[in-house]
Parts: sequence; C-alpha cells; structure tokens
Amino acid sequence: MSLGKFALLGFCLLLAACSKVTQENYSQLKTGMTKAEVESLLGDPTDCSGAMGLSSCTWGDRKQFISVQYAGEKVMMFSGEGLN
Repeated sequence: MSLGKFALLGFCLLLAACSKVTQENYSQLKTGMTKAEVESLLGDPTDCSGAMGLSSCTWGDRKQFISVQYAGEKVMMFSGEGLN
C-alpha cells in the first residue's frame, strides 16, 4: 500500500473514531433545549425533515443514531439506538 493510501485510510479511521453519536452525548440531551444547543453538542445532523413547525433531525446511520424531534426550535423528544 502506498504511503498516500495509508495516510488516507488512517484519516478516515480517525474521523470515524470522533463520532459525536455516543451514549455520553445522548445523556446530555434534555427536552426544551434549542436546535443550536443540540447542534453544538452533536454537530450538523445527517438528515432533517419537517412541516408546520414540527421537525425531526437524525445524526448517525441505521445502526447507530440519535434522533431529535422539535416543536418550533425546542426539543420535544429524542431517541437513540446502538450507542456506546
């Protein structure tokens, strides 16, 4: 394996290890938090959707994720799966 490919592989592994989708971060979520507070904790969401003042954002993938539902700009409820 060339040095460049080895360095790229190492960088990708480092990024995966820095995921903010963890049990520790999940335990810091509270109802009533603002979207800005949640994004400060978890980073940019993987996906968001919503209508009529309600929205849902997800961080992670199908096996390991945190999902947050908002009413307006405030956390209404949240869930997670596969957290370490």
